[in-house]
Amino acid sequence: MADLPKGSKKLLNAWAFYDWANSVYPLVISSAIFPIFYDALYSDRSKIIHVFGMDVKNTALISFVTAAAFLVVAVISPLLSGIADYVGNKKNFMRFFCYLGACSCIGLNWFSLENIYPGLLFYFFGLIGFWGSVVFYNSYLPDIAFPEQQDKVSARGYSMGYLGSVILLILNLAMVMKPKLFGISGTEGEAAMKAMQYSFVTVGIWWIVFSQYTYYYLPKGNKNAEKVTKAVLFNGFRELKKVWGLLNQNIALKRYLGGFFVYSMAVQTVMLIATYFGSQEIQWTSKAESTTGLIICILLIQLVAVLGAVLTSRASAKFGNINVLIVVNAFWVLLCGAAYFMTQPMHFYIMAALVGLVMGGIQALSRSTYSKLLPETDDTASFFSFYDVAEKVGIVIGMCVYGVIDQFQGPRFAIVFLGSFFIIGLLLLLRVPKKGALQS
Repeated sequence: MADLPKGSKKLLNAWAFYDWANSVYPLVISSAIFPIFYDALYSDRSKIIHVFGMDVKNTALISFVTAAAFLVVAVISPLLSGIADYVGNKKNFMRFFCYLGACSCIGLNWFSLENIYPGLLFYFFGLIGFWGSVVFYNSYLPDIAFPEQQDKVSARGYSMGYLGSVILLILNLAMVMKPKLFGISGTEGEAAMKAMQYSFVTVGIWWIVFSQYTYYYLPKGNKNAEKVTKAVLFNGFRELKKVWGLLNQNIALKRYLGGFFVYSMAVQTVMLIATYFGSQEIQWTSKAESTTGLIICILLIQLVAVLGAVLTSRASAKFGNINVLIVVNAFWVLLCGAAYFMTQPMHFYIMAALVGLVMGGIQALSRSTYSKLLPETDDTASFFSFYDVAEKVGIVIGMCVYGVIDQFQGPRFAIVFLGSFFIIGLLLLLRVPKKGALQS
């Protein structure tokens, strides 16, 4: 382990490099390859599976498991944040969750309908491993960078994560489309399924191997560490309670958070279910076209999201943050309505481009708006912890709502219903007072 001074270039690069290591999980597992693999398991049989003592639709099942994982994340995040602030060995905590997530990805290689319970468990712990490690990763930023360096090094991490995850996704796509080039045998369908399973293994290995560079240079943690007492353990929850109490003193922030909480449910749910929706509801001519088309759409969303973030940033400078968020929410309502009528691949490509445009915009603008509305305080970490927990709880509600409607009415009705969250979010944003509320 190297002992580098705070602010050193090598230390900052090592911290940012963890994004390169772990960003393959949300792209390859959450968004692209796993949803396609999961749907393909049911291609020759009913979409209904008997699990946990009841008959559940396959997409509803994965929605409920995802919701359960995010519920655990929402509960443990304040605990982990409290620990991260005080203990001197947070690198070990970060490494534990990293390995938990990475090994769970490798475990997905054995995911099958015959082994559905272990498979769902690997998926469940993969989510927890990723988000658990991110808590400690983020908490390192003030330890390794001075305030004037933090924005730049944080952006560098996001950039490296995007680049690394896209590189591995392209490799995985090549494996799926041309399995024989990689020595993967079997019929066309069998080889493609094997390639997807091997892709899960590559994610786990990539995550573990590239994280070692980060671990080598990161310090162990807080040098003035305290023992993990009950007071330390629950410090994160006390901070959340304090923020909740302070919201009554800032009406603009309180009303904005209400709107954010509602529309964020829909945004995050759309991100998590988009590939499942496309694989089942679009009339692809073949499995090969479906696989290629869906991954192209994911890449398209990633690329256009960057443009969307830039455009909304410029628009907010001219028209005001809240006004732009209101317009973006209205656009989301139209997209949810249009999704009900999508049937052809071209429809899905166009939708992917439009979703990317407003997805990148609404995420970037939501966080920056929250930051601008914060009161003058040195305790911004507590406010952002509150923001993150609210976002995770929103995901739990959104995924459960989607899963229930999908189970009984189908995904098209579920998508349309998500549009109501954007309508409510829009109406709540209209209640944010204009004075000092980032409106032109």
